[in-house]
Amino acid sequence: MPGLEVGAVVEGVVTGITRFGAFVLLPNGQTGLVHISEIADAYVRDVKDYLKENDRVLVKILSYDEKGKIGLSVRQAQPGGGQRKDRERRKAEWMAFEDKLARFMKESEERLTDLKRHTESKRGGRGAR
Repeated sequence: MPGLEVGAVVEGVVTGITRFGAFVLLPNGQTGLVHISEIADAYVRDVKDYLKENDRVLVKILSYDEKGKIGLSVRQAQPGGGQRKDRERRKAEWMAFEDKLARFMKESEERLTDLKRHTESKRGGRGAR
């Protein structure tokens, strides 16, 4: 059916909820699965916290496999959802890592300097005869 190719955003109706996602009836009568990881940008512990049966939802068609299964996403169907937010999150994580690494390197250098200073003072300090 036209408009149901990969990348299309369509409105569907939630027909079932499982622990791993939600089934959505599409306008062409086919049913696809929104995996739990594609429901929201936040961590989803329970699908029922976000979706209920008979909810009308916008979904993005992610894939069709050889068995006819349809992969869907609610989060990527939202304006600005999905990839841009993933990129921003990864960039923030990378920056946090860079900050941690820089702090670790600075503290390591300070400890090493203190250790060298302490070792040198013992060599020529008190008790040397």
